[in-house]
Amino acid sequence: MADATTWLGSGRNLENVCVGRSQGPAQKELKAESMGRLLRTIEGEIIPRLVLALQTAPEPAVLKGKAHSGAEEDDVTEFARLVAAHDVSVATAYLNALLHRGIALEAIYLELLAPAARLLGEWWKQDLKDFTEVTSGLCRMHQLLHEFSPTFLHDAPPAAPDRCVLLVPMPGEQHSFGLIMVAEFFRRAGWDVWDLHPSTSGDLMGVVRKQWFSVIGVSLSCQSRIEELKPLIDAARETSRNKSVCVMVGGQPFIGHPEQVAAVGADATASDGRRAALEANRLLTSLGSRV
Repeated sequence: MADATTWLGSGRNLENVCVGRSQGPAQKELKAESMGRLLRTIEGEIIPRLVLALQTAPEPAVLKGKAHSGAEEDDVTEFARLVAAHDVSVATAYLNALLHRGIALEAIYLELLAPAARLLGEWWKQDLKDFTEVTSGLCRMHQLLHEFSPTFLHDAPPAAPDRCVLLVPMPGEQHSFGLIMVAEFFRRAGWDVWDLHPSTSGDLMGVVRKQWFSVIGVSLSCQSRIEELKPLIDAARETSRNKSVCVMVGGQPFIGHPEQVAAVGADATASDGRRAALEANRLLTSLGSRV
């Protein structure tokens, strides 16, 4: 993944680049006006979508006051503050300190990174952080996942021939931080992961027509598009090279509503990456026992 912070920058730096010091007053005014529209678009449209994407996983036990040997609520708050305000090296040092404290990397993924991402969204909704801080924080968290991935996957078994999963957001939606974490847990469980971002349903059908998958996982961020999901899943099953393909779904509409899994034509859902990989293995084992 490219270093997103290098092109995102801060609002002030971005404005300096767009306006430029060598331009005339009229050019500066025009550029400044364009810059203002861009910033309003980001804050009014892009960030709300990011916040919605961050709400696709349930609150972990650590945020409900159940202290245990994992990350604690204070850790989540401090990490979110650091990742929003400082270079990624500061957040890296903080994570290394937690590892030294004895917290497993899996617990950091599930109990620190995911809730910290949600907390950034909450801070933005409450006007405690601006769009630059939230977006920069999310970009740094993506960097951290990339940085710690070799350690997280160190003991992962080789991908089994029958363990190939396609993980996608609903066509037209952006990749969520949570979906990237799900991909890491599948890789750790010995799956060959295709982590794609189809713009249209046609793009998705083109992939499943050409490549054999044992499982297709689709993430949906909002309830308003749930009626689009069943036709998509039906089409994917019909188009798939694997006519026995299993389909999993995840996202906000399925949290606390397991009945919606069958309603959209899927086989299962899971609340986090670890459970998703376990559930996918269970589906294949169950399918094999029926063959």
